[in-house]
Amino acid sequence: MRVDTVEEGEMGTTLNITYSVLTSRGERAVNEDALDVSIMPGRLGFILCDGLGGHGKGDAASRFVVEQVKGALERSLSIEEGILQAQQGLLQKQIEEHAGNSMKTTVTCLTLSEDSAKFAHVGDSRIYCFEKSKYVLRSQDHSVPQMLVNRGDIREKDIRRHEDRSRLLRVMGTEWDSPKYQVVEGIALTKKSSFLLCSDGFWELIDEKMMCKTLKKAFGPEEWLAEMEKIIIKNGRGTNMDNYSAIAVFVR
Repeated sequence: MRVDTVEEGEMGTTLNITYSVLTSRGERAVNEDALDVSIMPGRLGFILCDGLGGHGKGDAASRFVVEQVKGALERSLSIEEGILQAQQGLLQKQIEEHAGNSMKTTVTCLTLSEDSAKFAHVGDSRIYCFEKSKYVLRSQDHSVPQMLVNRGDIREKDIRRHEDRSRLLRVMGTEWDSPKYQVVEGIALTKKSSFLLCSDGFWELIDEKMMCKTLKKAFGPEEWLAEMEKIIIKNGRGTNMDNYSAIAVFVR
């Protein structure tokens, strides 16, 4: 686990940004999750990917996309441009490595600049937004269960245990006929804002109520992640627990 702070003025803002990162292979042989953080003048970027298991090269795909999106952000490109470039690069990498379509991954990316936040995602790795330790919104999974929720066929809480929870409708590394990312922007930052980026191995084992409960008691992002990890390990132990990864961000 790593924790860092971006001081006042370093991003051209009066807000202090503190973040911590966590990744574990769980009970699997390989960790197919990847994440990174990019600190730029006027903008802070967080990227998390979850390579698709069962395809053989999910770990390589997730690392590649994280690197590509981070590089794009550091060249002052938008999240959308970064994801599109990473998508094209991943398709080319599949060709170069004779990987067929086996290199796939989700992607989530959050940027903070001045007094606002923006995020984009493809797949079912999530970004949660909290204000005053209360859950405000999250990214909508590109998955079969999320589609069923949106249609009113199942309830939100049924997603975590749905038999098709691993069936994704959008991923990086398959041909797109149009951009498949989803963007949310214009999120106002206050000195009570918090964010969580996490793979499905993380959010499937802890619900939003416990996220808020642990957030309310935490003095910083590292403590928040540590308390949530205890819950995840307790709920997942002995179940062939998936890789789990997260980035926690505090704005104060």
